Amino acid sequence: MTPSDASAGRWSSLDRPPLSAAALRRSLLTEGSLWTSVEVVDSTGSTNSDLAARADGLPEGAVLVAEEQTAGRGRLDRSWVAPARSGLFFSVLLKPGKRVPAGQWGWLTLLAGVATAAGVAQAAGVDTALKWPNDLLVTVDGEERKAGGILAERVDDGLVIGIGLNVTLTEDELPVPAAGSLALAKAAVTDREPVLKAVLRSMEDWYGRWLAAGGDAAECGLQETYAAGCATLARHVRAELPGGRELTGTAEAVDADGRLVVRTAEGTREAVSAGDVIHLRGH
Repeated sequence: MTPSDASAGRWSSLDRPPLSAAALRRSLLTEGSLWTSVEVVDSTGSTNSDLAARADGLPEGAVLVAEEQTAGRGRLDRSWVAPARSGLFFSVLLKPGKRVPAGQWGWLTLLAGVATAAGVAQAAGVDTALKWPNDLLVTVDGEERKAGGILAERVDDGLVIGIGLNVTLTEDELPVPAAGSLALAKAAVTDREPVLKAVLRSMEDWYGRWLAAGGDAAECGLQETYAAGCATLARHVRAELPGGRELTGTAEAVDADGRLVVRTAEGTREAVSAGDVIHLRGH
Protein backbone atom coordinates (compact mmCIF):
# COMPACT_ATOMS: atom_id res chain seq x y z
CA MET A 1 0.00 0.00 0.00
CA THR A 2 1.31 3.45 -0.92
CA PRO A 3 0.49 6.61 1.03
CA SER A 4 -1.80 8.75 -1.10
CA ASP A 5 0.29 11.87 -0.58
CA ALA A 6 3.11 10.19 -2.52
CA SER A 7 0.98 8.96 -5.42
CA ALA A 8 2.06 10.10 -8.87
CA GLY A 9 -1.53 9.99 -10.09
CA ARG A 10 -3.10 11.76 -7.16
CA TRP A 11 -4.61 14.53 -9.34
CA SER A 12 -5.98 12.21 -12.04
CA SER A 13 -9.50 13.53 -11.32
CA LEU A 14 -9.68 17.24 -10.54
CA ASP A 15 -13.29 16.81 -9.43
CA ARG A 16 -12.14 14.25 -6.87
CA PRO A 17 -8.96 15.55 -5.22
CA PRO A 18 -7.12 13.23 -2.85
CA LEU A 19 -7.23 13.50 0.89
CA SER A 20 -4.23 15.03 2.61
CA ALA A 21 -2.96 12.76 5.36
CA ALA A 22 -0.81 15.60 6.71
CA ALA A 23 -3.77 17.98 6.97
CA LEU A 24 -5.90 15.33 8.66
CA ARG A 25 -3.16 14.63 11.19
CA ARG A 26 -2.74 18.31 11.98
CA SER A 27 -6.45 18.66 12.66
CA LEU A 28 -7.14 15.41 14.47
CA LEU A 29 -4.00 14.36 16.33
CA THR A 30 -4.18 16.99 19.04
CA GLU A 31 -3.29 16.68 22.71
CA GLY A 32 -5.91 14.70 24.60
CA SER A 33 -7.64 13.53 21.42
CA LEU A 34 -9.01 10.02 21.04
CA TRP A 35 -7.30 9.76 17.66
CA THR A 36 -3.70 8.58 17.86
CA SER A 37 -2.76 7.97 14.21
CA VAL A 38 -4.18 8.68 10.76
CA GLU A 39 -2.99 6.75 7.72
CA VAL A 40 -4.26 7.34 4.19
CA VAL A 41 -3.57 4.76 1.48
CA ASP A 42 -4.32 4.87 -2.23
CA SER A 43 -6.01 1.50 -2.47
CA THR A 44 -6.61 -1.59 -0.39
CA GLY A 45 -8.95 -4.53 -0.24
CA SER A 46 -10.66 -3.57 3.01
CA THR A 47 -9.68 -1.04 5.65
CA ASN A 48 -11.46 -3.16 8.26
CA SER A 49 -9.43 -6.24 7.41
CA ASP A 50 -6.18 -4.29 7.36
CA LEU A 51 -6.79 -2.54 10.66
CA ALA A 52 -8.06 -5.70 12.37
CA ALA A 53 -4.90 -7.56 11.33
CA ARG A 54 -2.74 -4.90 13.00
CA ALA A 55 -4.98 -4.12 15.99
CA ASP A 56 -2.81 -5.88 18.58
CA GLY A 57 0.12 -3.59 17.87
CA LEU A 58 -1.83 -0.35 17.70
CA PRO A 59 -3.18 1.91 20.43
CA GLU A 60 -6.82 2.88 20.60
CA GLY A 61 -7.71 5.65 18.17
CA ALA A 62 -5.91 4.44 15.05
CA VAL A 63 -7.62 5.58 11.84
CA LEU A 64 -7.07 3.98 8.43
CA VAL A 65 -8.50 5.66 5.33
CA ALA A 66 -8.43 4.33 1.75
CA GLU A 67 -9.00 6.38 -1.36
CA GLU A 68 -10.31 3.19 -2.95
CA GLN A 69 -11.46 -0.18 -1.60
CA THR A 70 -11.36 -3.13 -3.96
CA ALA A 71 -12.92 -5.64 -1.57
CA GLY A 72 -14.93 -3.47 0.82
CA ARG A 73 -17.53 -5.36 2.80
CA GLY A 74 -20.86 -4.57 4.34
CA ARG A 75 -23.08 -6.71 6.48
CA LEU A 76 -23.57 -10.34 5.42
CA ASP A 77 -20.33 -10.05 3.40
CA ARG A 78 -21.98 -7.85 0.78
CA SER A 79 -19.47 -5.97 -1.37
CA TRP A 80 -18.93 -2.22 -1.09
CA VAL A 81 -17.09 -0.95 -4.16
CA ALA A 82 -16.96 2.58 -5.60
CA PRO A 83 -14.70 4.62 -7.89
CA ALA A 84 -11.50 5.94 -6.35
CA ARG A 85 -11.94 9.12 -4.28
CA SER A 86 -15.72 9.11 -4.81
CA GLY A 87 -16.45 8.46 -1.15
CA LEU A 88 -15.06 8.02 2.33
CA PHE A 89 -13.85 4.53 3.18
CA PHE A 90 -12.25 4.31 6.60
CA SER A 91 -11.94 2.26 9.77
CA VAL A 92 -11.21 3.19 13.37
CA LEU A 93 -9.89 1.12 16.27
CA LEU A 94 -11.69 1.43 19.61
CA LYS A 95 -10.67 -0.41 22.76
CA PRO A 96 -13.27 0.07 25.52
CA GLY A 97 -11.57 -2.70 27.52
CA LYS A 98 -12.89 -3.09 31.04
CA ARG A 99 -14.36 0.40 31.10
CA VAL A 100 -17.56 -0.90 29.51
CA PRO A 101 -19.07 -4.40 29.85
CA ALA A 102 -18.61 -6.35 26.62
CA GLY A 103 -22.36 -6.85 26.46
CA GLN A 104 -22.77 -3.14 25.73
CA TRP A 105 -20.23 -2.99 22.92
CA GLY A 106 -22.98 -3.60 20.37
CA TRP A 107 -23.97 0.02 20.87
CA LEU A 108 -20.76 1.14 19.14
CA THR A 109 -22.23 0.38 15.70
CA LEU A 110 -25.23 2.56 16.50
CA LEU A 111 -22.95 5.21 18.02
CA ALA A 112 -20.98 5.31 14.78
CA GLY A 113 -24.23 5.82 12.89
CA VAL A 114 -25.26 8.74 15.09
CA ALA A 115 -21.80 10.28 14.74
CA THR A 116 -21.76 9.87 10.96
CA ALA A 117 -25.22 11.40 10.59
CA ALA A 118 -24.24 14.36 12.76
CA GLY A 119 -20.95 14.90 10.94
CA VAL A 120 -22.58 14.76 7.51
CA ALA A 121 -25.30 17.19 8.56
CA GLN A 122 -22.75 19.62 9.97
CA ALA A 123 -20.14 19.50 7.21
CA ALA A 124 -22.20 18.70 4.09
CA GLY A 125 -25.55 20.22 4.99
CA VAL A 126 -27.47 17.05 4.19
CA ASP A 127 -30.30 15.69 6.30
CA THR A 128 -29.82 11.98 6.90
CA ALA A 129 -31.67 9.18 8.61
CA LEU A 130 -30.51 5.91 10.15
CA LYS A 131 -31.84 2.52 9.12
CA TRP A 132 -31.38 -0.01 11.91
CA PRO A 133 -28.81 -1.16 12.59
CA ASN A 134 -26.11 0.32 10.37
CA ASP A 135 -27.23 2.16 7.24
CA LEU A 136 -27.19 5.89 6.53
CA LEU A 137 -30.05 7.09 4.33
CA VAL A 138 -30.41 10.24 2.26
CA THR A 139 -33.33 11.55 0.19
CA VAL A 140 -32.83 11.76 -3.57
CA ASP A 141 -35.74 13.17 -5.59
CA GLY A 142 -38.13 12.28 -2.80
CA GLU A 143 -36.85 8.71 -2.55
CA GLU A 144 -35.09 7.19 0.44
CA ARG A 145 -31.71 5.78 -0.57
CA LYS A 146 -28.73 4.22 1.17
CA ALA A 147 -25.61 6.40 1.03
CA GLY A 148 -23.52 4.77 3.73
CA GLY A 149 -23.00 1.72 5.86
CA ILE A 150 -21.16 0.67 9.00
CA LEU A 151 -19.50 -2.64 9.83
CA ALA A 152 -18.05 -3.50 13.26
CA GLU A 153 -15.68 -6.41 13.80
CA ARG A 154 -14.45 -7.69 17.13
CA VAL A 155 -10.71 -7.92 17.73
CA ASP A 156 -9.02 -9.30 20.83
CA ASP A 157 -9.46 -6.30 23.10
CA GLY A 158 -11.68 -4.02 21.10
CA LEU A 159 -13.59 -3.30 17.92
CA VAL A 160 -12.71 -2.15 14.45
CA ILE A 161 -15.52 -0.02 13.03
CA GLY A 162 -15.59 0.54 9.29
CA ILE A 163 -17.60 3.27 7.60
CA GLY A 164 -18.31 3.62 3.91
CA LEU A 165 -19.99 6.78 2.64
CA ASN A 166 -20.84 7.66 -0.96
CA VAL A 167 -19.96 11.31 -1.49
CA THR A 168 -19.73 12.26 -5.19
CA LEU A 169 -21.09 9.17 -6.93
CA THR A 170 -23.30 9.98 -9.93
CA GLU A 171 -26.38 8.01 -10.96
CA ASP A 172 -24.33 6.16 -13.56
CA GLU A 173 -21.77 5.09 -10.95
CA LEU A 174 -24.18 3.73 -8.33
CA PRO A 175 -23.71 0.02 -7.61
CA VAL A 176 -27.49 -0.50 -7.41
CA PRO A 177 -30.43 1.81 -8.25
CA ALA A 178 -31.45 2.02 -4.59
CA ALA A 179 -28.10 3.57 -3.61
CA GLY A 180 -27.49 7.28 -3.17
CA SER A 181 -24.74 9.77 -2.46
CA LEU A 182 -24.31 13.13 -0.78
CA ALA A 183 -23.99 14.80 -4.18
CA LEU A 184 -27.25 13.29 -5.41
CA ALA A 185 -28.88 14.48 -2.19
CA LYS A 186 -27.86 18.05 -3.11
CA ALA A 187 -25.11 18.39 -0.51
CA ALA A 188 -23.88 21.92 0.01
CA VAL A 189 -20.32 20.58 0.41
CA THR A 190 -18.81 17.48 -1.20
CA ASP A 191 -15.21 18.08 -0.13
CA ARG A 192 -14.41 14.82 1.65
CA GLU A 193 -11.85 16.24 4.06
CA PRO A 194 -14.19 18.41 6.18
CA VAL A 195 -16.81 15.66 6.14
CA LEU A 196 -14.31 13.09 7.42
CA LYS A 197 -13.04 15.44 10.13
CA ALA A 198 -16.59 16.26 11.23
CA VAL A 199 -17.53 12.57 11.46
CA LEU A 200 -14.42 11.67 13.47
CA ARG A 201 -14.87 14.59 15.85
CA SER A 202 -18.51 13.64 16.38
CA MET A 203 -17.50 10.03 16.99
CA GLU A 204 -14.90 11.13 19.54
CA ASP A 205 -17.52 13.19 21.36
CA TRP A 206 -20.10 10.42 21.49
CA TYR A 207 -17.54 7.75 22.41
CA GLY A 208 -16.35 9.90 25.31
CA ARG A 209 -19.91 10.33 26.57
CA TRP A 210 -20.60 6.61 26.21
CA LEU A 211 -17.43 5.68 28.12
CA ALA A 212 -18.20 8.19 30.88
CA ALA A 213 -21.61 6.55 31.31
CA GLY A 214 -20.05 3.07 31.52
CA GLY A 215 -21.72 2.10 28.26
CA ASP A 216 -25.21 3.08 29.44
CA ALA A 217 -26.76 4.34 26.21
CA ALA A 218 -29.74 5.87 28.00
CA GLU A 219 -27.64 7.79 30.51
CA CYS A 220 -25.38 9.38 27.89
CA GLY A 221 -28.26 10.25 25.56
CA LEU A 222 -27.22 7.87 22.80
CA GLN A 223 -30.37 5.74 22.91
CA GLU A 224 -32.66 8.77 22.64
CA THR A 225 -30.58 10.41 19.90
CA TYR A 226 -30.43 7.22 17.84
CA ALA A 227 -34.20 6.73 18.13
CA ALA A 228 -34.86 10.33 17.11
CA GLY A 229 -32.87 9.87 13.89
CA CYS A 230 -33.95 6.31 13.10
CA ALA A 231 -36.12 5.98 9.99
CA THR A 232 -36.94 2.37 10.88
CA LEU A 233 -39.06 3.21 13.93
CA ALA A 234 -42.82 3.28 13.38
CA ARG A 235 -42.31 1.59 10.00
CA HIS A 236 -43.71 -1.72 8.84
CA VAL A 237 -40.66 -3.94 8.42
CA ARG A 238 -39.53 -7.43 7.59
CA ALA A 239 -36.57 -8.70 9.57
CA GLU A 240 -34.64 -11.53 7.92
CA LEU A 241 -33.07 -13.30 10.87
CA PRO A 242 -30.15 -15.70 11.19
CA GLY A 243 -31.19 -19.24 10.40
CA GLY A 244 -33.58 -18.21 7.65
CA ARG A 245 -36.45 -17.08 9.89
CA GLU A 246 -38.42 -13.95 9.04
CA LEU A 247 -40.30 -11.58 11.30
CA THR A 248 -42.80 -9.03 9.99
CA GLY A 249 -44.38 -6.24 11.99
CA THR A 250 -44.02 -2.67 13.18
CA ALA A 251 -40.68 -1.45 14.50
CA GLU A 252 -41.56 0.08 17.84
CA ALA A 253 -38.35 0.90 19.67
CA VAL A 254 -34.64 0.42 20.11
CA ASP A 255 -34.17 -1.14 23.55
CA ALA A 256 -31.46 -0.64 26.17
CA ASP A 257 -29.26 -3.24 24.45
CA GLY A 258 -29.57 -1.62 21.02
CA ARG A 259 -31.99 -4.28 19.75
CA LEU A 260 -34.90 -3.44 17.45
CA VAL A 261 -38.25 -4.22 19.07
CA VAL A 262 -40.82 -5.42 16.51
CA ARG A 263 -44.54 -5.85 17.23
CA THR A 264 -46.21 -8.45 15.04
CA ALA A 265 -49.79 -8.36 13.76
CA GLU A 266 -50.66 -10.79 16.55
CA GLY A 267 -49.50 -8.27 19.12
CA THR A 268 -46.38 -10.11 20.26
CA ARG A 269 -43.12 -8.20 20.64
CA GLU A 270 -39.71 -9.55 19.75
CA ALA A 271 -36.32 -7.89 20.15
CA VAL A 272 -34.08 -8.38 17.11
CA SER A 273 -30.36 -8.31 17.85
CA ALA A 274 -29.08 -9.24 14.38
CA GLY A 275 -30.58 -9.49 10.94
CA ASP A 276 -31.37 -7.69 7.74
CA VAL A 277 -34.26 -5.25 8.13
CA ILE A 278 -36.30 -4.18 5.12
CA HIS A 279 -38.62 -1.17 5.16
CA LEU A 280 -41.92 -2.27 3.61
CA ARG A 281 -44.03 0.09 1.53
CA GLY A 282 -47.73 0.69 1.80
CA HIS A 283 -47.95 0.74 5.59
